[in-house]
Amino acid sequence: AKNGPQVLLPLIKVVFAVYLGCFLHIIITYLPLVKATGVSPMKFIKEIFPAQLIAFSTCSSGGTLPVSLKCVQEGLGVSRQVSSFVMPLGATINMDGTALYQGVCALFISQVYGIDLTMSQYMMIILTGTLASIGTAGVPGAGLIMLTLVLQTVGLPLEGLALIAGIDRVLDMPRTMVNITGDAAVCVAVGKSEEKYETVAELATEEA
Repeated sequence: AKNGPQVLLPLIKVVFAVYLGCFLHIIITYLPLVKATGVSPMKFIKEIFPAQLIAFSTCSSGGTLPVSLKCVQEGLGVSRQVSSFVMPLGATINMDGTALYQGVCALFISQVYGIDLTMSQYMMIILTGTLASIGTAGVPGAGLIMLTLVLQTVGLPLEGLALIAGIDRVLDMPRTMVNITGDAAVCVAVGKSEEKYETVAELATEEA
């Protein structure tokens, strides 16, 4: 009510920016990582798609964990020993989607209040957003709470959270999907590297 209906269009832009950022992060960061391990990116997306759907609908990395484990073990062939360590660890600290969301929202709030950010403040947003995302719980809405840390660090008004709160659920969906996709991609990479190490060890044993 205080800012008027003119804030609705920027909110649409925020939603678009977060969704686009999440999509590009998967395409540019995670799929090349998967391809480097020798796994087809299309096969990877196909196998983890059930986990992505659960993450998108529940907005909970922790709640999606059983499905994610099943996808990487049965669909992508990652051993239980590797996946049972990497996936829970990733669900706890790997929150790339949340870090991206916090950066976009911080920029949005600064623009709404007409605050020009300096380069040092931009760098501080990147740093605090990354650190805050690591400490974010894998439950719905946790990213919004951690956003307060980012805003306080660069001196942005906390009242801006009220604008984000109304669309937070919509923003939570893609960032959670990115988070579990990253967990699965790293799990595949670690699984493949462990297979190579085991093969080398077996060859060394045979030669001896």
